[in-house]
Amino acid sequence: MKKKAPYYIERVSSILTALILLQTLFYKFTAAEESVYIFSTLHMEPWGRIGTGVLELIAGGLLIFRRTSIFGSVLGLGIISGAILSHLFVLGLVVQGDGGKLFTLALLVFTGCILNLSLRSTEIKSIIANRIQSGKK
Repeated sequence: MKKKAPYYIERVSSILTALILLQTLFYKFTAAEESVYIFSTLHMEPWGRIGTGVLELIAGGLLIFRRTSIFGSVLGLGIISGAILSHLFVLGLVVQGDGGKLFTLALLVFTGCILNLSLRSTEIKSIIANRIQSGKK
């Protein structure tokens, strides 16, 4: 039973992280007022909003399936790191009176991606080792 716990923790974490990423797409793709405000403040409207949405869609899709969740976690970590840095240095923790909800969601995605990668670190090391070995031939 002990060996199955990390599997289930990773699956639940991956799916919850994917759901957070995917639920924000509606706001990005419909040009919701808050989303337009954020990306205008970052001088990235509309292409940054749309591009980020596409990348979040890809990351969310990759996170759903265990076989690709490592790649989704890496992509999600990159995307959400930018979001967190934007909140810390440009936007602030509270955006348009949201009470810090967007920042909290970003922290949850960051934590989920880190958790997924740490739970699968042995597999990641194996993938890297195999790539190095195949490159030496």
